[in-house]
Amino acid sequence: MTDYVTMPLAALPFPNIDPVALQMGPIAVHWYGVGYVVGILLGWWYARRLVSNERLWADGKPALTANDLDDFVLWAAIGIVAGGRIGYILFYDLPRYLSNPFDILAVWEGGMSFHGGLLGVTLAMLLFARKRGINTWSLFDTIAAVVPIGLGLVRVANFINSELWGRVTDVPWAFVFPNGGPEPRHPSQLYEAALEGLALFVVLRLLTHRGLKLRMPGFVAGAFVCGYGLSRIVVEFFREPDAHIGYLVGGWLTMGMVLSVPMVVVGVWAMLRARAKTAPATAG
Repeated sequence: MTDYVTMPLAALPFPNIDPVALQMGPIAVHWYGVGYVVGILLGWWYARRLVSNERLWADGKPALTANDLDDFVLWAAIGIVAGGRIGYILFYDLPRYLSNPFDILAVWEGGMSFHGGLLGVTLAMLLFARKRGINTWSLFDTIAAVVPIGLGLVRVANFINSELWGRVTDVPWAFVFPNGGPEPRHPSQLYEAALEGLALFVVLRLLTHRGLKLRMPGFVAGAFVCGYGLSRIVVEFFREPDAHIGYLVGGWLTMGMVLSVPMVVVGVWAMLRARAKTAPATAG
Protein backbone atom coordinates (compact mmCIF):
# COMPACT_ATOMS: atom_id res chain seq x y z
CA MET A 1 0.00 0.00 0.00
CA THR A 2 2.84 2.38 0.86
CA ASP A 3 4.47 1.87 -2.53
CA TYR A 4 1.21 2.71 -4.25
CA VAL A 5 0.71 5.91 -2.23
CA THR A 6 4.24 7.15 -2.89
CA MET A 7 4.02 6.55 -6.65
CA PRO A 8 3.94 9.77 -8.74
CA LEU A 9 0.33 10.73 -9.43
CA ALA A 10 1.20 11.47 -13.07
CA ALA A 11 2.38 7.93 -13.81
CA LEU A 12 0.13 5.61 -15.79
CA PRO A 13 0.50 1.83 -15.48
CA PHE A 14 2.48 0.44 -18.37
CA PRO A 15 0.34 -1.99 -20.43
CA ASN A 16 1.31 -5.59 -19.86
CA ILE A 17 1.87 -6.61 -23.49
CA ASP A 18 4.37 -9.35 -24.27
CA PRO A 19 6.98 -7.93 -26.68
CA VAL A 20 7.01 -11.36 -28.34
CA ALA A 21 4.02 -11.51 -30.66
CA LEU A 22 4.45 -15.18 -31.54
CA GLN A 23 6.64 -17.96 -30.14
CA MET A 24 7.29 -21.03 -32.28
CA GLY A 25 9.73 -23.21 -30.39
CA PRO A 26 13.10 -21.43 -30.33
CA ILE A 27 11.87 -18.83 -32.82
CA ALA A 28 10.42 -15.66 -31.30
CA VAL A 29 8.59 -13.17 -33.50
CA HIS A 30 8.69 -9.74 -31.86
CA TRP A 31 6.18 -6.95 -32.40
CA TYR A 32 9.07 -4.87 -33.71
CA GLY A 33 9.56 -7.29 -36.59
CA VAL A 34 5.81 -7.53 -37.14
CA GLY A 35 5.71 -3.74 -37.46
CA TYR A 36 8.31 -3.80 -40.23
CA VAL A 37 6.64 -6.63 -42.16
CA VAL A 38 3.10 -5.27 -41.89
CA GLY A 39 4.33 -1.76 -42.68
CA ILE A 40 6.02 -2.95 -45.88
CA LEU A 41 2.97 -4.96 -46.97
CA LEU A 42 0.48 -2.17 -46.26
CA GLY A 43 2.79 0.32 -47.96
CA TRP A 44 2.97 -1.92 -51.02
CA TRP A 45 -0.83 -2.17 -51.13
CA TYR A 46 -1.30 1.58 -50.78
CA ALA A 47 1.37 2.35 -53.37
CA ARG A 48 -0.43 0.10 -55.85
CA ARG A 49 -3.59 2.13 -55.28
CA LEU A 50 -1.69 5.36 -55.95
CA VAL A 51 -0.32 4.18 -59.30
CA SER A 52 -3.72 2.77 -60.26
CA ASN A 53 -5.42 6.15 -59.85
CA GLU A 54 -4.80 7.95 -63.14
CA ARG A 55 -6.38 11.19 -61.83
CA LEU A 56 -3.40 11.76 -59.55
CA TRP A 57 -0.80 11.83 -62.32
CA ALA A 58 0.12 14.33 -65.01
CA ASP A 59 -1.83 13.71 -68.23
CA GLY A 60 -3.48 10.73 -66.52
CA LYS A 61 -0.34 8.62 -67.00
CA PRO A 62 1.18 7.05 -63.85
CA ALA A 63 4.97 7.11 -63.91
CA LEU A 64 5.17 3.44 -62.93
CA THR A 65 2.98 0.36 -62.82
CA ALA A 66 1.67 -1.98 -60.15
CA ASN A 67 4.00 -4.65 -61.55
CA ASP A 68 6.96 -2.32 -60.97
CA LEU A 69 5.92 -2.01 -57.32
CA ASP A 70 5.51 -5.78 -57.00
CA ASP A 71 9.11 -6.21 -58.11
CA PHE A 72 10.36 -3.36 -55.94
CA VAL A 73 9.06 -4.78 -52.64
CA LEU A 74 12.09 -7.04 -52.18
CA TRP A 75 14.48 -4.22 -53.07
CA ALA A 76 12.76 -2.00 -50.51
CA ALA A 77 12.92 -4.63 -47.76
CA ILE A 78 16.63 -5.19 -48.30
CA GLY A 79 17.33 -1.45 -48.41
CA ILE A 80 15.37 -0.78 -45.21
CA VAL A 81 16.88 -3.61 -43.16
CA ALA A 82 20.46 -3.34 -44.42
CA GLY A 83 20.49 0.45 -44.38
CA GLY A 84 18.79 0.66 -41.00
CA ARG A 85 21.25 -1.74 -39.42
CA ILE A 86 24.37 -0.20 -40.97
CA GLY A 87 23.11 3.28 -40.12
CA TYR A 88 22.59 2.35 -36.46
CA ILE A 89 26.06 0.88 -36.25
CA LEU A 90 27.75 3.90 -37.85
CA PHE A 91 25.69 6.66 -36.25
CA TYR A 92 24.98 5.33 -32.79
CA ASP A 93 27.20 2.47 -31.54
CA LEU A 94 30.26 1.91 -33.75
CA PRO A 95 32.76 1.10 -30.92
CA ARG A 96 30.59 -1.74 -29.64
CA TYR A 97 30.30 -3.43 -33.02
CA LEU A 98 33.99 -2.99 -33.77
CA SER A 99 34.68 -4.85 -30.53
CA ASN A 100 31.99 -7.48 -31.20
CA PRO A 101 31.59 -7.77 -34.99
CA PHE A 102 29.35 -10.86 -34.78
CA ASP A 103 26.72 -8.70 -33.01
CA ILE A 104 26.20 -6.92 -36.32
CA LEU A 105 24.07 -9.87 -37.47
CA ALA A 106 21.95 -9.97 -34.30
CA VAL A 107 19.18 -7.79 -35.72
CA TRP A 108 16.61 -9.54 -33.50
CA GLU A 109 18.15 -7.74 -30.53
CA GLY A 110 17.14 -4.37 -32.00
CA GLY A 111 19.32 -1.54 -33.21
CA MET A 112 17.91 0.06 -36.36
CA SER A 113 18.29 3.65 -37.55
CA PHE A 114 15.57 5.38 -39.55
CA HIS A 115 18.12 7.66 -41.18
CA GLY A 116 20.17 4.64 -42.23
CA GLY A 117 17.06 2.87 -43.51
CA LEU A 118 16.17 5.97 -45.53
CA LEU A 119 19.59 6.01 -47.15
CA GLY A 120 19.33 2.29 -47.85
CA VAL A 121 15.93 2.45 -49.51
CA THR A 122 16.96 5.59 -51.42
CA LEU A 123 19.87 3.69 -52.92
CA ALA A 124 17.52 0.83 -53.76
CA MET A 125 15.15 3.27 -55.51
CA LEU A 126 17.97 4.85 -57.50
CA LEU A 127 19.18 1.47 -58.74
CA PHE A 128 15.68 0.14 -59.43
CA ALA A 129 14.55 3.28 -61.30
CA ARG A 130 17.66 3.18 -63.48
CA LYS A 131 17.16 -0.50 -64.24
CA ARG A 132 13.47 -0.05 -65.18
CA GLY A 133 13.77 3.34 -66.86
CA ILE A 134 11.35 4.90 -64.36
CA ASN A 135 11.34 8.58 -63.44
CA THR A 136 13.39 8.51 -60.23
CA TRP A 137 11.58 11.40 -58.59
CA SER A 138 8.18 9.84 -59.22
CA LEU A 139 9.36 6.62 -57.60
CA PHE A 140 10.60 8.68 -54.65
CA ASP A 141 7.16 10.32 -54.41
CA THR A 142 5.26 7.03 -54.50
CA ILE A 143 7.35 5.39 -51.82
CA ALA A 144 7.47 8.53 -49.65
CA ALA A 145 3.67 8.66 -49.58
CA VAL A 146 3.49 5.21 -47.95
CA VAL A 147 6.45 5.31 -45.55
CA PRO A 148 4.49 6.90 -42.65
CA ILE A 149 2.41 3.72 -42.42
CA GLY A 150 5.45 1.67 -41.45
CA LEU A 151 6.85 4.44 -39.26
CA GLY A 152 3.70 4.59 -37.17
CA LEU A 153 3.54 0.82 -36.70
CA VAL A 154 7.20 0.49 -35.73
CA ARG A 155 6.94 3.34 -33.20
CA VAL A 156 3.99 1.61 -31.54
CA ALA A 157 6.12 -1.55 -31.42
CA ASN A 158 8.90 0.48 -29.76
CA PHE A 159 6.38 1.43 -27.07
CA ILE A 160 5.28 -2.19 -26.56
CA ASN A 161 8.94 -3.22 -26.26
CA SER A 162 9.51 -0.50 -23.64
CA GLU A 163 12.40 0.99 -25.60
CA LEU A 164 13.35 4.46 -26.82
CA TRP A 165 11.29 5.99 -24.02
CA GLY A 166 11.14 9.68 -23.23
CA ARG A 167 12.58 12.00 -20.64
CA VAL A 168 11.40 12.17 -17.04
CA THR A 169 8.25 14.28 -16.71
CA ASP A 170 5.21 14.96 -14.53
CA VAL A 171 2.62 15.21 -17.33
CA PRO A 172 -0.55 13.24 -16.50
CA TRP A 173 -0.05 10.85 -19.43
CA ALA A 174 3.47 9.79 -18.41
CA PHE A 175 4.37 6.10 -18.03
CA VAL A 176 6.76 4.26 -15.76
CA PHE A 177 8.51 1.98 -18.25
CA PRO A 178 9.61 -1.46 -16.99
CA ASN A 179 13.25 -0.86 -17.92
CA GLY A 180 13.26 2.94 -17.65
CA GLY A 181 13.69 3.30 -13.91
CA PRO A 182 11.08 4.34 -11.32
CA GLU A 183 10.47 7.82 -12.76
CA PRO A 184 7.47 8.60 -15.00
CA ARG A 185 8.54 9.38 -18.56
CA HIS A 186 7.14 10.83 -21.75
CA PRO A 187 5.77 8.11 -24.06
CA SER A 188 7.88 9.61 -26.84
CA GLN A 189 7.37 6.53 -29.02
CA LEU A 190 3.67 7.39 -29.20
CA TYR A 191 4.49 11.01 -29.98
CA GLU A 192 6.56 9.78 -32.91
CA ALA A 193 3.80 7.40 -34.02
CA ALA A 194 1.37 10.33 -34.03
CA LEU A 195 3.65 12.82 -35.81
CA GLU A 196 5.83 10.70 -38.10
CA GLY A 197 3.07 8.19 -38.71
CA LEU A 198 -0.51 9.44 -38.60
CA ALA A 199 -0.06 13.20 -39.05
CA LEU A 200 2.54 12.88 -41.80
CA PHE A 201 0.44 10.29 -43.63
CA VAL A 202 -2.58 12.65 -43.57
CA VAL A 203 -0.49 15.57 -44.88
CA LEU A 204 0.91 13.48 -47.73
CA ARG A 205 -2.54 12.09 -48.50
CA LEU A 206 -3.85 15.64 -48.88
CA LEU A 207 -0.92 16.51 -51.13
CA THR A 208 -1.45 13.49 -53.40
CA HIS A 209 -5.26 13.49 -53.59
CA ARG A 210 -6.26 17.13 -53.03
CA GLY A 211 -3.15 19.01 -54.14
CA LEU A 212 -2.38 16.50 -56.93
CA LYS A 213 1.32 16.91 -56.17
CA LEU A 214 2.24 13.61 -57.81
CA ARG A 215 2.04 15.68 -60.97
CA MET A 216 5.10 17.58 -59.66
CA PRO A 217 7.81 14.90 -59.50
CA GLY A 218 9.79 15.30 -56.28
CA PHE A 219 7.32 17.43 -54.32
CA VAL A 220 5.75 14.65 -52.25
CA ALA A 221 9.16 13.15 -51.50
CA GLY A 222 10.42 16.55 -50.41
CA ALA A 223 7.38 17.08 -48.19
CA PHE A 224 7.94 13.71 -46.55
CA VAL A 225 11.65 14.27 -45.91
CA CYS A 226 11.04 17.76 -44.55
CA GLY A 227 8.03 16.66 -42.50
CA TYR A 228 9.86 13.74 -40.95
CA GLY A 229 12.86 15.90 -40.11
CA LEU A 230 10.70 18.50 -38.37
CA SER A 231 8.69 15.84 -36.51
CA ARG A 232 11.82 14.07 -35.31
CA ILE A 233 13.43 17.31 -34.13
CA VAL A 234 10.31 18.16 -32.09
CA VAL A 235 10.09 14.71 -30.51
CA GLU A 236 13.79 14.70 -29.64
CA PHE A 237 13.03 17.39 -27.03
CA PHE A 238 10.91 14.79 -25.21
CA ARG A 239 12.92 11.64 -25.98
CA GLU A 240 15.71 10.32 -23.76
CA PRO A 241 18.93 10.15 -25.81
CA ASP A 242 20.83 6.88 -26.10
CA ALA A 243 22.72 6.32 -22.86
CA HIS A 244 26.05 5.65 -24.58
CA ILE A 245 25.78 8.90 -26.57
CA GLY A 246 23.85 11.29 -24.37
CA TYR A 247 23.45 14.95 -25.30
CA LEU A 248 25.94 16.32 -27.79
CA VAL A 249 25.72 19.94 -26.64
CA GLY A 250 24.17 21.76 -23.69
CA GLY A 251 21.79 19.12 -22.41
CA TRP A 252 19.42 19.40 -25.38
CA LEU A 253 21.14 18.64 -28.72
CA THR A 254 20.89 14.96 -29.70
CA MET A 255 22.18 12.81 -32.52
CA GLY A 256 18.62 12.49 -33.83
CA MET A 257 18.43 16.27 -34.23
CA VAL A 258 21.80 16.47 -35.97
CA LEU A 259 20.74 13.80 -38.48
CA SER A 260 17.32 15.40 -39.04
CA VAL A 261 18.34 19.00 -39.77
CA PRO A 262 19.83 18.12 -43.20
CA MET A 263 16.57 16.30 -44.00
CA VAL A 264 14.60 19.52 -43.53
CA VAL A 265 16.99 21.39 -45.82
CA VAL A 266 16.95 18.68 -48.50
CA GLY A 267 13.16 18.39 -48.27
CA VAL A 268 12.62 22.11 -48.80
CA TRP A 269 15.07 22.06 -51.72
CA ALA A 270 13.24 19.11 -53.33
CA MET A 271 9.87 20.88 -53.08
CA LEU A 272 11.25 24.12 -54.53
CA ARG A 273 12.95 22.17 -57.31
CA ALA A 274 9.71 20.34 -58.14
CA ARG A 275 7.77 23.60 -58.37
CA ALA A 276 10.44 25.22 -60.54
CA LYS A 277 10.60 22.23 -62.89
CA THR A 278 6.82 22.05 -63.26
CA ALA A 279 6.13 25.78 -63.60
CA PRO A 280 7.42 26.15 -67.21
CA ALA A 281 5.42 23.16 -68.36
CA THR A 282 2.28 24.48 -66.66
CA ALA A 283 2.77 27.92 -68.19
CA GLY A 284 3.27 26.40 -71.60
